[in-house]
Amino acid sequence: MWRYLAGVASALLLMAGGMIWWKSAARADSPIPPAPPAAVALPAGRGPLIPDAPPAATPATREEKRFNRYDKDRDGGIARAEYLASRRKAFAKLDTNGDGRLSFDEWATKTTAKFAQADADRSGVLTRAEFATTATPRKPAARCACPQTAD
Repeated sequence: MWRYLAGVASALLLMAGGMIWWKSAARADSPIPPAPPAAVALPAGRGPLIPDAPPAATPATREEKRFNRYDKDRDGGIARAEYLASRRKAFAKLDTNGDGRLSFDEWATKTTAKFAQADADRSGVLTRAEFATTATPRKPAARCACPQTAD
């Protein structure tokens, strides 16, 4: 029974502490931040000058770059033909006899050639050592291209 009473008491204390903390966070004593500097007028009617204003640059996002790769005619839209153009090129590379159909052998040409190259003893079976040669080389992780300072 005393465990229940201790649990209720601790819950009430936690709620009271939370209320005190919540109310104190609402009363921020920090002053209002100052207004940004106003434009400075130049003499001889040259117009306003905003100090320390960096040039506005909008780098293209990854999605914008991807969209631009598909939008070949740059009309702001991707037509069905534009969307399928890369697939048509890939299909044409695989369709070696040009009949408009892919047989399994045409589709698996690259894999078949890779297997034949890896099978050094021409046994028709890849050993662990032969299979290890088929691993795709990975690019190393990008490192910081920070300029090095000479000390």
